[in-house]
Amino acid sequence: MAILTILILMTKLFFFFSKFSAATDTITQSESLEENTTLVSNDETFELGFFTPGSSSQNRYLGIWYKNIPGRTVVWVANRETPIKDNSTKLTITKQGNLVLVTQNGTVIWSTNATTKAIGVVAQLLDSGNLVLRDEKDTNPENYLWQSFDHPSDTFLPGMKMGWDFKRGLHRGLTAWKNWDDPSPGDFTGTILHTNNPEETMWKGTIEIYRIGPFDGTKFSGNPSLPSNSVVNYTFVSNEDELYLTYSMNDKSVISRIVLNQSLYVRQRLTWNKDSQNWMVSSKLPSDLCDNYNICGAFGICDVGQAPVCSCLDGFKPKSLQNWTQMNWYQGCVHEQTWRCREKNMDGFQKFSNIKAPDTKRSWVNASMTLEECRVTCWKNCSCMAYANSDIRGEGSGCAIWFDDLLDIRLIPNAGQDLYIRLPVSETAQENEDNSKKKVVVIASIISSVIAMLLIFILIYLSKKTKFRVMITKIKANNNASQQEDFELPLFHFASIAHATNHFSSDNKLGEGGFGPVYKGTLLDGQMVAVKRLSQTSGQGLNEFKNEVMLCAKLQHRNLVKVLGCCIQENEKLLIYEYMANKSLDFFLFDSSRSKFLDWPKRFCIINGIARGLLYLHQDSRLRIIHRDLKASNVLLDSEMNPKISDFGLARMCGGDQIEGKTRRVVGTYGYMAPEYAFDGIFSTKSDVFSFGVLLLEIVSGKKNNRLFYPNDYNNLIGHAWKMWKDGNPTQFIDASLEDSCILQEALRCIHLGLLCLQHHPNDRPNIASVVLLLSNENVLSLPKDPTYLIKDISTEREFSSENFTSSSINDVTVSVLSR
Repeated sequence: MAILTILILMTKLFFFFSKFSAATDTITQSESLEENTTLVSNDETFELGFFTPGSSSQNRYLGIWYKNIPGRTVVWVANRETPIKDNSTKLTITKQGNLVLVTQNGTVIWSTNATTKAIGVVAQLLDSGNLVLRDEKDTNPENYLWQSFDHPSDTFLPGMKMGWDFKRGLHRGLTAWKNWDDPSPGDFTGTILHTNNPEETMWKGTIEIYRIGPFDGTKFSGNPSLPSNSVVNYTFVSNEDELYLTYSMNDKSVISRIVLNQSLYVRQRLTWNKDSQNWMVSSKLPSDLCDNYNICGAFGICDVGQAPVCSCLDGFKPKSLQNWTQMNWYQGCVHEQTWRCREKNMDGFQKFSNIKAPDTKRSWVNASMTLEECRVTCWKNCSCMAYANSDIRGEGSGCAIWFDDLLDIRLIPNAGQDLYIRLPVSETAQENEDNSKKKVVVIASIISSVIAMLLIFILIYLSKKTKFRVMITKIKANNNASQQEDFELPLFHFASIAHATNHFSSDNKLGEGGFGPVYKGTLLDGQMVAVKRLSQTSGQGLNEFKNEVMLCAKLQHRNLVKVLGCCIQENEKLLIYEYMANKSLDFFLFDSSRSKFLDWPKRFCIINGIARGLLYLHQDSRLRIIHRDLKASNVLLDSEMNPKISDFGLARMCGGDQIEGKTRRVVGTYGYMAPEYAFDGIFSTKSDVFSFGVLLLEIVSGKKNNRLFYPNDYNNLIGHAWKMWKDGNPTQFIDASLEDSCILQEALRCIHLGLLCLQHHPNDRPNIASVVLLLSNENVLSLPKDPTYLIKDISTEREFSSENFTSSSINDVTVSVLSR
């Protein structure tokens, strides 16, 4: 019996040590890696083996992933384009010293391309996640025969080099997975562009969608400077032999990676949160609307803090005023005056600060020139449009000059670099005077904002109630007197909201706007909520947050989203809403498969609900509210598909019988804005009615009011609807998916009423009370007038002025700048 016990113990010890010894980081030419076996790096950070991605049940791949992070995070894939179809494939090293994936019948699935032959070759998985082929007696990285870091997939790890090795003819770029279940190469790529003035770029197929700006000696000019205590340390190398970007982690305990996300077309930095056991998005590129490549066209400048985001550089004007006023900026800008090159006292340069340097494809660099020599060189060449120091360290050095059109310029507060742009001298002199005036205005505005914020924080501190009390102070410009308005809203602790959202896990993320992300959460009592989190890095959203807090305490209606409370703790600002199980109207309406869930009775119910919600805002609430951003994405749907109007960040209160106001800063979403608001800044209840008219047509047709092609020479949904109506064919406008459920009389009445709401002149539109009534009875409707002004080219007779025209976003991106 004792002998049997000893044998059993020895057997267990044998299997224990066999398992322990199997956790190796190296295979030799006499060994192979097969299914159900892996290589593990010495520090057990990374693991190499065979895996099946996502929900795929057949395709197998050889890859590298984090060993101790749950939910397998793959950072490199060998056979991206040739998946394995069985479990008999193994990884071996050939006699020639190459790694190969070979099937049982000898078919090679994938192999390395090492050209240097060596005897005694081993493959080793390093602690960095790099799989290397090397001579078993030579550990010098310079002598590696092959390494996975030279052939990245979608992930950029610390220690990797992204860029070029000119001596070996090697290009290292990132290519996203096609989708989360398919690691084959997608069409989203990132690389270092090899030009005279190199920079990092990202592409969707052959279309450039982002560039980071040239390296200015400290950083890429399109990125803010990293704080001195940053855990990430970037290095950029450019010489005759190499051109690459790499990075390291100053804190080795931090696990961080950069990934190309094909679903969102963004490059994300993801950092592992040990407490929540989730990958957290630390940063992303493109990060905002102005990061989209060349959105403002030649000589245009993008400023995400302004509305519209695009404007012409000082001294330039829109090339096409018609297109510019319609938020079509891609034709860009031209000089305001006839420019005479190299003519004394007529041709000069003006300094623009905090600028992301223009596209470098048409640029030239000389590192030994002074800035003055750079200016003279540029001035002598009539194709030269701008110059700058190529290295901004210290007092600056080197010369970079740009030829022809200046593309993809944006303003980056407290970052960027100085750029000297060619202008007529008369313009530069005038702009210097104007800039001095602007500085005074900016300083005054900053002081006013600081005082207002101090008042708010003092009042919060003094409040001892469980309800959050905010006092909004409106300063009268004419006599410096003030008015105060109090309201109450339940205050949540930040810790409870963090717990409810699983510490703002990406899995709980519902969406994101200019203000920041929205998360799904579950409170301790089981109630589902949606949490809007104001981004700490966003230049937008603070005013909208105050505005929404103020309004939501006062508004209660079954067709408005209910706000349950708010949270303000240090830099965190949160709004907590009731949770809408069916997301937003646009989620269903503009999707060919999901729109089938919206039969005609549901759509007509949604139309009536939106109208009743607007009626409450305009007429029945304690305040008269003009929403100013009514659109399909701001109509949320509860579990029973009932509509609820949301997002009051841009709304305006009107006192007493006031139904109209005027602003010099237009906010909202292009495609939904009434013409008098978009062009003159005049907003009213009738401008909300106009937006409702657009929604009516979208709901009936299932199509979006954008610049998609419509088969009647009109460039938007309004024109398409008018054409069908005028020709006596309005039934052709109705969504084909409604064929079996449509009540034709109701649908035709909605088209008719929608056209009435979309009349050019506000007085020709019905008010929302009339709309609600006309939706519910069969009274005869008046005939709509031809909305030609809205659907054809806009007249250029009216003079454009940036003082009376600032606009909003294009497509569905809301420019969140609150007008006061």
